[in-house]
Amino acid sequence: MYKSIVIAVALFNKGATSRTLIEKANKLIDQGGSITLVHVLDEVPTYLSAAVAREQLMAHRKAIREQLEALASRVKAKNVDIDIRGGRPSENILASARDCNADLIMITSHKPGMSDYFIGSTAARVVRHSEISVLVTR
Repeated sequence: MYKSIVIAVALFNKGATSRTLIEKANKLIDQGGSITLVHVLDEVPTYLSAAVAREQLMAHRKAIREQLEALASRVKAKNVDIDIRGGRPSENILASARDCNADLIMITSHKPGMSDYFIGSTAARVVRHSEISVLVTR
């Protein structure tokens, strides 16, 4: 079905929603296809960056990579990549999809609240601006 899938990984709830996305992706990926797990780190505001030790940031990034590697072990695709980025989540998810020539983006969404109607959630922005198919799950 799909040659290249990007899964936007959120690591809240111990990765349960991401494991669900991986199970779905395993059913949708072509034999010989690739899956990229992308996680976007929030940028540390400049007024806090001086107060946070570089070692602490590196340790956090290492912990994120270890969690992504554990999730990657569940992927049945022949090629699995891990992509850790920093910045605005929707922009970086879309950029990751472009960089690996994905033909599907998979992302989870929460139940919308009032703020989503005005500024939109990450999933809504990805759907609105994506040039490829997006599968949104809850």
